[in-house]
Amino acid sequence: MIVSEFVGVGAAAELFGVSRYVAVPVIAVLVWWLMVKGNYQRVERFFLALTLVFIAYPISALIARPDWGLVARGALVPTVRADPEYILLTVALVGTTITPYMQMFQQDAVVEKGITAAELPYTRADVVVGCVFANLISIFIIIATAAALYYPAIAAGQPGATIETAEDAARALAPVAGQYAAQLFGAGIFGASMLAAGVLPLATAASICEAFGWERGVEREADEAPVFYGLLTFLIVAGALVALIPGVPVISLLIAVQVVNALLLPVLLVFITRMAGDRDLMGRYANGPRFRSAAWIVTTVVAALALTLVVSSVVLPLLSAPPGS
Repeated sequence: MIVSEFVGVGAAAELFGVSRYVAVPVIAVLVWWLMVKGNYQRVERFFLALTLVFIAYPISALIARPDWGLVARGALVPTVRADPEYILLTVALVGTTITPYMQMFQQDAVVEKGITAAELPYTRADVVVGCVFANLISIFIIIATAAALYYPAIAAGQPGATIETAEDAARALAPVAGQYAAQLFGAGIFGASMLAAGVLPLATAASICEAFGWERGVEREADEAPVFYGLLTFLIVAGALVALIPGVPVISLLIAVQVVNALLLPVLLVFITRMAGDRDLMGRYANGPRFRSAAWIVTTVVAALALTLVVSSVVLPLLSAPPGS
C-alpha cells in the first residue's frame, strides 16, 4: 500500500513537469526526516497543512459545472449494478474511505498525544469533524470525476473516458477545467499521496511494535525505539524503490490497493468492535447499545461487500468455466 502512495507522488510530480525519479526520492527523504527528526506536534502540523491541498477537489467539482439535479438524484437514488466491474469499484471505494491503517493510526495518535480521560470528548469531536471533512472531499471527487470525465460523453451517446494514468485524467479534465486542469488535479493527488505516504509507514511500524511490545512513537529517540525506526525506514525506502520501477500502472495499482484494504477491513473491524464494546476492557468508555449496533451494522455491510466481490470475481468465473479449461 505504501508503494501506491509513492506512485501517486510520482504521477503528481510529472503533471508539474518534474520527473518521478527526482520527486519520489526527495519526498521519501523528506518523509523519513520528518518522522525521525521531528516530534509528534511537528508531524501532526505537517499532516494538517497537507489537508489544505484537498480544497483542489471542491474547486474541480465547481469548475466542471455538474448538473446538480442529477447529483442530488444520484445521491438519493443510487444506481446499483451486478456486474463485476461495478462491484470492484464499490469495494475499492469502501477500502479507500474506511482504510484499515487509519483505524490503527487513530488509536496510536491518541496514545502518542497523551490524551487524558477528561479530553476524550474533544478527541471524539475531532474524529467526527475529520470524518465529515474527509467524506465531503470524497463527494466532491466523485462529482468532479463524473462531470468532467463521463457525463459529457454519455450525454453525447459515447463511452466515458478511459483513464490509465494521471496524465489521462488531466487531459480529460482540460475541456472543463481549462489550461490549469493538470496543475489542479496534480495538487490533489500530491496532497493525498504525500499525506498517506507519511501516515502509512508510521501506522504500520507502530502497530507491529505494539503487537510485540517494542517501544514506538516519533516522540522516542532512535536509540529508545530502534525497531520502530528501523521498520519506518525500511517501509519508506522499499515503497519508494518499487514506485520507481518503470511502467508501474498507476490507476490499476491504486484500485487494487483499495480493494485489498476493503478485503482486510472486516477482520480488523470485528476485533475493534468487540474491544470497543467490552466493558471489562473499556470500563465506562465502552460502546453503548446504540454505537455497538451501528458498529456491527457497518462491519456486516463491509464484510458482505467483500464476500460479494470474492464470489463475483473468483467463485462464479470458476464455476462457469468450461470443464478442462
